[in-house]
Amino acid sequence: MQSSSLQLLKLITWADVLHIQNTPPDVVFSASLLRKKILLTVHNWRRRTLNLHNVLWGLSVQLAHRRWFNSKFVWDTWEPNEKSATSDSFPTVSKLPEGWCPPEQRRGFLFIGRWIPGKGLEEIVRAYSQCNLDPKAWPLTLLGNGPLKPTVLALITELGLTSVNLPGFVEVEVKEKLLASTCWLLAPANTKEDLGLTPIEARNVGVPSIVTRDGGLPEAGGPAALVAEPGDVDDLARCMRLAVDMGEQEYRKRGELAKASLDGYLRPLTFYRDAYNG
Repeated sequence: MQSSSLQLLKLITWADVLHIQNTPPDVVFSASLLRKKILLTVHNWRRRTLNLHNVLWGLSVQLAHRRWFNSKFVWDTWEPNEKSATSDSFPTVSKLPEGWCPPEQRRGFLFIGRWIPGKGLEEIVRAYSQCNLDPKAWPLTLLGNGPLKPTVLALITELGLTSVNLPGFVEVEVKEKLLASTCWLLAPANTKEDLGLTPIEARNVGVPSIVTRDGGLPEAGGPAALVAEPGDVDDLARCMRLAVDMGEQEYRKRGELAKASLDGYLRPLTFYRDAYNG
């Protein structure tokens, strides 16, 4: 541990500019004492519980020369009142899926993520059951795995859903193909999501999302998304019915808007180079 700390200090001493992820106090305080330029990318919303960890993180953010928050939601938790002139918000995304599937060939709903509490899996299954859809015309695919799997499988059995697709973990190429060929991505979390990457990935292949009004998800879903209240099965079912009843022309427009609205929301990686030189 001591050897690693010494090596870290040598690197901080060597560098002119430090671009630090989140707000580790040991790195930020050392860089500040050495009068280095500090740029922070903050991924997580601020916890207000009064303890040493949160106090140190708060001080670290204030010491930075520039702060980039992963979403406006995250930014608002750190700077709830007046925004600093040296702060901004935008999602940190390096690579997005490519591909295209004609809207008329897309089918159903897709969830992508780890099967853990708060991600909305149980709400998805209950809402889908409420909608009483033709599983051939509107299949439900739940991609991924995790500790909540036994609970979800038991719920699927309890509700008599015999045709939910459960691919588990798949290769990236398969995931991207499934994403491009679905009608709607489902991201109905209830966890104060810092951002929500999958709706952004869906937008890049022209697929709109159904998200909840949770954390950064409405931002990630963008103007083409349908928005439900977090944890509300009935409201999620309402959004799913809206999606099913949507006309072909309106759906096509939403898909186009989902992708087009990424311009200005995302930033090219050259942005960082210019910031380092500034």
